[in-house]
Amino acid sequence: MRAMKQLALGLASPPAPTLDNFVIGENAEVVTALRALAQGDDRERFIYLWGGSGSGRTHLLRAVMQALHGSGRTVSLHAAPAMLGTGSADDAVGVDDVQRLDAPAQIELFNIFNELKDGSGVLVATGDVPPARLPLRPDLQTRLAWGLVYEVRGLREDDRRAALHDYAAARGFVLPAAVADYLLARAPRDLSSLRAMVDTLDRLSLEQKRGITVPLARELLQAVPPKN
Repeated sequence: MRAMKQLALGLASPPAPTLDNFVIGENAEVVTALRALAQGDDRERFIYLWGGSGSGRTHLLRAVMQALHGSGRTVSLHAAPAMLGTGSADDAVGVDDVQRLDAPAQIELFNIFNELKDGSGVLVATGDVPPARLPLRPDLQTRLAWGLVYEVRGLREDDRRAALHDYAAARGFVLPAAVADYLLARAPRDLSSLRAMVDTLDRLSLEQKRGITVPLARELLQAVPPKN
């Protein structure tokens, strides 16, 4: 078990989030809007994404910021409650978990929004509830609702299961149905963590010359430190 714990500490890193590796589920309209933004469609330059934990909103934020950077934009990505600082009116700014912004950071985001609006800048923000329900100053709520607002819907269980099987198949191995069900029932629910588990199981299977089985998955989960 000690060897397993040492291996688990090196839990495989999930792939960098992109719009291509996001499992769309019921979010086709959201992804279409973000692709348009990344490709330079400036009709809608402000997008707010909201959804529950594990819905994929942070994946989408990081993915579109990376795509904007690839198109030549100067990008800044912030995770609340950190201070935001200032930027150029032509920048692309991403802010994750705006519901956690403290009072000074709310003022900063309000000012950044106005600066971006007066220029050609882009803002993509995420939160856990719609703008009107955010615990923020009213003028910032209004700004966040000014552009496109989308709920990011979490994957249904069947979609999540299919995503794990497809992910394993793309890496050249079959993930047994019993192992997928075990992970879905006991591992962290976000898809990036589940993918990291699948990658690590594949590595452990090769290193230990064992099949990818429920006992191996159980040992891995017992060895992984719980998330805070």
